[in-house]
Amino acid sequence: MPLFPQEALNPGVRKREVFGWAMYDFANSGYTTVVLTAVFSAYFVGGVAGGASWGTLAWTSALAVSSLIVMLTMPAIGAYADLRAAKKRLLVLSTIGCVVATAALAGAGPGNVAWAVVAIILSNVFYTYGESLIAAFLPELARERSLGRVSGWGWSFGYFGGMLTLGLSLAYVIWAQGQGLPASHFVPVTMLITAGIFALSSLATFALLKERALPQAAPAGEAGLRASLARLNRTWHEARRFRDFSALLACAVAYQAGISVVVALAAVYAEQVLQFQQQQTMMLIFLVNIAAAAGAFAWGYVQDRIGHRPALAVTLFGWIVMTLLAWAATGPGLFWVAAVIAGLCMGSSQSAGRALAGAFSPERRRAEFYGLWTFAIRVSAIIGPMTYGLVTLLTDGNHRLAIVSTGLFFVLGLLLLALVNVPRGIAAAQGADGQACATAPDPGA
Repeated sequence: MPLFPQEALNPGVRKREVFGWAMYDFANSGYTTVVLTAVFSAYFVGGVAGGASWGTLAWTSALAVSSLIVMLTMPAIGAYADLRAAKKRLLVLSTIGCVVATAALAGAGPGNVAWAVVAIILSNVFYTYGESLIAAFLPELARERSLGRVSGWGWSFGYFGGMLTLGLSLAYVIWAQGQGLPASHFVPVTMLITAGIFALSSLATFALLKERALPQAAPAGEAGLRASLARLNRTWHEARRFRDFSALLACAVAYQAGISVVVALAAVYAEQVLQFQQQQTMMLIFLVNIAAAAGAFAWGYVQDRIGHRPALAVTLFGWIVMTLLAWAATGPGLFWVAAVIAGLCMGSSQSAGRALAGAFSPERRRAEFYGLWTFAIRVSAIIGPMTYGLVTLLTDGNHRLAIVSTGLFFVLGLLLLALVNVPRGIAAAQGADGQACATAPDPGA
């Protein structure tokens, strides 16, 4: 049986288009890997903020502000993308914004806190816009029974992009350290490497991925942003009809809060608690990416076989084990084990959640529903890192207590996942599509 069967795709979808779609995960993974996780997060706390006690909270606050901006804007952007069939156009704009803002991070040296904060806010906002828009293409490409594996193809391929960006950055860091150059020299270069790979790799997406959606008629008297906001308002008021999607959003807020901590603060924890050096931290994140690629690819097939909800539940158990191991680690050995588990769970849990959101999304409103999904993820990106930052501030830098508190988010995610009924959620999405077709005006009238 082939690993990439044509039967997993919707009629008319060619494998090269799925490759183009997956290339966006490849392109943007360097941003999360190098900027948010391996390099710039620790550099911001130790270099830009000079190791001040408020450095971790300042970093998490900047990420929280970016998430708040996305929360307030992405659902309406998603509704607009559906109405105007503009997912691809908006994806191009968000990519340009993230690339430019990431390159701007190269200008953030020691003491340039304001510059770094503005650049990280803008880059993360545009990155998240792109994440939501590219996810909305998934149900157009994959059959419902194959959402898990196709989502896994994208996530796993994406981690190879993260490894490429991190590998090139690591090579430069090793060379620079060999020349006796400080972090204030080599970290800005890694930001330019990240921006360049993002820009070049995304060209394959724009060349191969099609916009299959067609513009939809706005309600009488409504147009543009007003129509988008009106449609979004109706979705909120119809939430009872999509109660399983709503339950999934609540579950995502919980477990993604924990994942947000790992993404944003893994390097900070390694360097502040276990005294990892920059090179060690980058090697650690490289290993995490290898594990994440394997987890996302393999788990997509498992998810389609055992079901969306059991697959997601197993990964949440894994995250709980990871936080306990990280808390218990007093040296690099046990922490490396925790990092491998985190990698395996990261790719699989994020891929599983994206696929399940696609299964619960009505066909004519996919960008809008993924906009709501992004809203939930951004709520989690505020709650998780801010909780970690506040715990360290209130406990005089106790990162071990902060990582234990992170484990509670995964426990809560498991409890909320029990409320999700997958067949009922899929039926609600299909029923919404049927109703939309029944009430749509006859184009020939």
